[in-house]
Amino acid sequence: MRAEVTLRCTLARAHAELGDLGGYPAWLGIVHRAVPTASDDADPGPAWSVDLGAGVGPLRRSKRVRMVRAIDDAGHLRFERRELDGRAHGRWDLDVTLKDESGEGTATFAAVWLHYGGSRWLPLLDAVLAAEVRRAGPRLAAIVAT
Repeated sequence: MRAEVTLRCTLARAHAELGDLGGYPAWLGIVHRAVPTASDDADPGPAWSVDLGAGVGPLRRSKRVRMVRAIDDAGHLRFERRELDGRAHGRWDLDVTLKDESGEGTATFAAVWLHYGGSRWLPLLDAVLAAEVRRAGPRLAAIVAT
């Protein structure tokens, strides 16, 4: 799933908001909780325990994943699932690119790409995620504009 939004804020403000998974529950509805967790020596950046959830009609599913910030550049953030239990898990990757759109530091273009692998843990998951990602842009824009 890919979403694009223009945020009325500086690149630094957008980077700060999108670089901390702890703020995602406020604007991305499939993220119910995201709290910092202990990092492993092999982790390239900080880690979070993230509770994801989605539903279609009466069907509801949730999943807890451990996400690590793997890339932290001014214009690029990447989070990857990295569990510590030694088992194989489906991929969950979140990639964010940021660009100063105004040339004056007043608007930032953000493209957010969510990729998940493994089994589909809910029928019609692609449609549910796509709809949620579309709704998330205006929510994020409202948060960074304050």
